[in-house]
Amino acid sequence: MSKFSNDIVDHSRQHRFSPYAMNGGNILAVAGENFAVVAADTRLSEGFLIHTRDHPKTIQLTPTTMVAMAGFEGDILTLKKNALTRIEMYAFEHSKFPSTPAVASMLSKMLYYRRFFPYYVYNIVAGLDENGKGCVYSYDPVGSYERESYRAAGASNELLQPLLDNQIGGKNLRNVPALTVERAKQICIDCFISAAERDITTGDAVFVYVITKAGVNYDKFPLRRD
Repeated sequence: MSKFSNDIVDHSRQHRFSPYAMNGGNILAVAGENFAVVAADTRLSEGFLIHTRDHPKTIQLTPTTMVAMAGFEGDILTLKKNALTRIEMYAFEHSKFPSTPAVASMLSKMLYYRRFFPYYVYNIVAGLDENGKGCVYSYDPVGSYERESYRAAGASNELLQPLLDNQIGGKNLRNVPALTVERAKQICIDCFISAAERDITTGDAVFVYVITKAGVNYDKFPLRRD
């Protein structure tokens, strides 16, 4: 009998490989009249395994622009490195930083370039536009994007977005209070507290960044750690 005979080969065994992994995490951003607020939790996990409890998911690209990323950490690291490199090249060539809308357009093109093997990353760009008004841009995996007043993304998007729709979008509310920096920050914190109660990939802490013309400042708030 030949060693290649069908009689001795187990055809029922299958080998599968996935180039992606889901490392959880959630991000959201809110645009105000002259500010933007970005929030992201710090847990990096995979399934029931927590890799680290202190992993920020945001980076500051320019003095008035930040990007928040969640999803597959391998793709996030690559996308961050490429985005920062492009920002540095732009600043070197033009002696100034790109505006937030320009950064949003750049990221869209970076995602579209990889459309046949997409980055498994949820992206939100937030900052101030040329007129000093807050702006938020959300994306699909292949680069289609739009400007919005608020957006959540990540593993618990289904838990975060309805609360934003209600509290900021005014869905099912008779009176919507004015959106101040403090109210936007508190809504972001409440969103993550609610998500941490229902989603095992959300927890440990949440960083809340406030972007104004004066720069970026942040606060860290604890979440449940189990």
